[in-house]
Amino acid sequence: MGKPRGYVVSMSLKNETILITGASRGLGAAIARKCAAQGARIIIHYGRNAAAAQALQDTLGKSVLACLAEDLRAPGAGLRLWQAARKIAPLTALVNNAGIDPASPLDGPIEAWRRAWDDNLAVNLIAPAELSRCAVDDFTQRGGGTIVNIASRAGIRGDDINHDSYAAAKGGLLAHTRTLARALAPKNILCYAIAPGWIETDMAPKAGDKRARALAEIPLGHMAEPDEIAALACFLLSRATPSATGATFDVNGASHVR
Repeated sequence: MGKPRGYVVSMSLKNETILITGASRGLGAAIARKCAAQGARIIIHYGRNAAAAQALQDTLGKSVLACLAEDLRAPGAGLRLWQAARKIAPLTALVNNAGIDPASPLDGPIEAWRRAWDDNLAVNLIAPAELSRCAVDDFTQRGGGTIVNIASRAGIRGDDINHDSYAAAKGGLLAHTRTLARALAPKNILCYAIAPGWIETDMAPKAGDKRARALAEIPLGHMAEPDEIAALACFLLSRATPSATGATFDVNGASHVR
C-alpha cells in the first residue's frame, strides 16, 4: 500500500479514543495525561486503586470517558475489559501499559515460583495479547487502529535471576508486537513496542545499594521520567511514522544499546 501524494501527518490525537491499561498511577497516568493534552478521549483501566483512577479522571475532566476496574491476573480479563470499554465508545487505539514484577527466585519454594510465573505471564503477556486480539477485530472493521505495548529492557537483554519470569513475559510481548505488525500492516493496524529501562515510578528502587547499582549502569546518570515514555507513546499513537510499525523503541539512558 503506497503512501498518497502530499502525505501529511498530524500530531494531534483529537480523533482518538484510547484504552490505557494500568493508568491510575505511574507511567499509565503520565500517558493518560499526555494523550488528553493532545486531544484524545481516554478510558482508564485500573486494577485496585479506584481512588487514584478517580482522582486522575477528576483532573483530566471530560477527556476521560470512564474508569474501568479489572484484575488482569484473572482468566478472560482482557476480553472483559475490552468489551466493557467498547460499550462506552468505539476505540481507535490501545496502550497495554499495565505490568507487575513479582520475583520468581530459583531457590525459593516451588509454589511461590509457580505463582510468580503465573502472575507475570497473566498480566504482562496474556492480558495484553487478549486485549490486542479484541482490538484487532474491531480495528479491522473500522479500517485501522494503533496498538502500543509497554515492554521492558529486560525482554531484550534478560533480567536478574530472581526476575526470570518478568523478562520472559516482556520478551514474549515484544515478539507478539512484531508478529502483529507484520500481519496487520495491510489492514492499516499499526503496532509498536516501547522497552524502557528503569523509570522513576513506584516500581523503581528508591534508596540504598539497589538504587545505587541501578543508577551506576545508566550512562545518562538518571532514570527515565514517566513523561519521557509518555511523550513517545503519544508520538506513536499519532501515527506520524507508520513505516515504523513493528519497531521496538529503547528508552534506557544508553544502559542497553543495540
